[in-house]
Parts: sequence; structure tokens; C-alpha cells
Amino acid sequence: MNLGESVQLGSFAILALMMLGSALGVVLAGNIVYSAFLLGLTFISMAGLYLLLNADFVAAAQILVYVGAVNVLILFGVMLVNKREDYVPAAGALLRQVVTALVCAGLFALLAAVVLTSPWQLATDFQTVESSIVTLAQHFFSDYLLPFEVASVLLLMAMIGAIVLARRDLLVDDPTTGQPTETELALPERPKELAATDR
Repeated sequence: MNLGESVQLGSFAILALMMLGSALGVVLAGNIVYSAFLLGLTFISMAGLYLLLNADFVAAAQILVYVGAVNVLILFGVMLVNKREDYVPAAGALLRQVVTALVCAGLFALLAAVVLTSPWQLATDFQTVESSIVTLAQHFFSDYLLPFEVASVLLLMAMIGAIVLARRDLLVDDPTTGQPTETELALPERPKELAATDR
């Protein structure tokens, strides 16, 4: 085993342990914010594994999409929903845990059978592979330019719609009648207590 193979093997072991540890932390952590941060660490570890497989574009997409968009969205959703309730154990929790453990054990046994019965063959000669990002970029901006731009416009429209739907205008009471005044984009589910504290 030469130096390159040992570095690859060591990197794979570190990334695999980091991914498994953070994935277990997502499930076992008592705080949901910690679970969301550990989920981001799991995604980053997977991106490192993609880099070891010479899939640079998939690794970059993993960082941009999953870590930069999905995980940040989960964190915003967790932190913005400020709903504080005492923990109440659900009815039949033991049965659910047993069923979940059986399903996980079955999936683990299935994956272990696939790993043990597959004919794995390690590569002995390492060849330098050119980056696929240049080829993908050429296709994006030549053959698939119109679908690429349409997808970006659709994403922009979805973002603007989400901002409009999430907007809450201040409901100010009319001093003469004591009733809230009608304002544009004011949604009825806005808590009136927030308007009272802002005045």
C-alpha cells in the first residue's frame, strides 16, 4: 500500500465515522437544534465521500443544496417556530420504538447481505480523471440553456411567493373605534398581542 492509498483509506475511515456519528446524533439528540446542526455535519461528511469518488460536481451540489439550502431551511423552521411546550410522552411509545427497531434491523440486515454478497474489486491502477464540472457547464449554457433559465425563474417566483405569504403587516388599532385597521397583506392569523407590544 503506497502513500496515496493509505491517505484515501484514512480519509474514508474518518469521513465514515464522522457521518455515522453525526447521523446517530441526529436521531439520539434531545435538542432539535442540535439535531439540525448534526444533520448538516452528516451532509458535509457525505460530500467528502463524494470527493473521494472523484464526483466533484455531486459534492459541490451536496454542499450547496443540502447544507446551504435544505439544512438552513430546517434550522430557520426550528428556530422561528418558538413553541415552548413541556414534553409529554405519547401513548404507545414503547410499541412504536419496538416497531422502529425491527424496521431498522431489517434494513441493516438487507444492506449487510448486499455488501457481503456483492463482488467487490479494488482498483489497483489510479488514473487521473478530468473534472466533470466543465463539461456540465458547457451543456448547461449551450444545449440546456432554456430549461436552466426556466428553472431559475421558477425558483425565484417560489421565493418571492414564500416571502409574500410569510409577511405580516402591523395591525394598528383605530384610536376612535378601537378596531384594527385594514392594511394590505394583513393576514387574520397574526397575533394581535404583537401589534400591542410594538406600539
